[in-house]
Amino acid sequence: MKRYLIVSDTHGRDAGLLTVLDREEPFDLLIHLGDVEGSENLIESFAKCECLFVRGNNDFFTPNPREREIEIGKYRAFMTHGHNYGVSLGYERLVDEATSRGCDLVLCGHTHKPVDMMVKNVRVMNPGSVSFPRQENHIGTYIIMTVDEEGEIKARVYYV
Repeated sequence: MKRYLIVSDTHGRDAGLLTVLDREEPFDLLIHLGDVEGSENLIESFAKCECLFVRGNNDFFTPNPREREIEIGKYRAFMTHGHNYGVSLGYERLVDEATSRGCDLVLCGHTHKPVDMMVKNVRVMNPGSVSFPRQENHIGTYIIMTVDEEGEIKARVYYV
């Protein structure tokens, strides 16, 4: 079984993420969905696994790509921060883009609110924010995803 940590919108305030790493390791992969704000090296030095990053709307001078497509188990995942697809207003445009790319899983951030839902036969996951949560209880959130031997995924939102 593989285990992934999915986070977003840490904005250079990494104490919560470091707490999560200390509490939840080991992981096979850490996915950061943007607005890292220059903390890539710090995160990589603390994570004991491979780290994948995408660029957020506040990541001005980063070499991170704007988007990625990766295989997670038997699923093709589209990773993006989400601001270029208007996710603050809904996930439809993002899901349409993912579908056009042959992806059946979307991983995004930007809203600072956790989501795990189906939209037009595409699973959309947003881990919210460990550092600056905007959902009602204002407690930082992240997602842990597991992939079993058949390639099926299970995911759950956790609080810091």
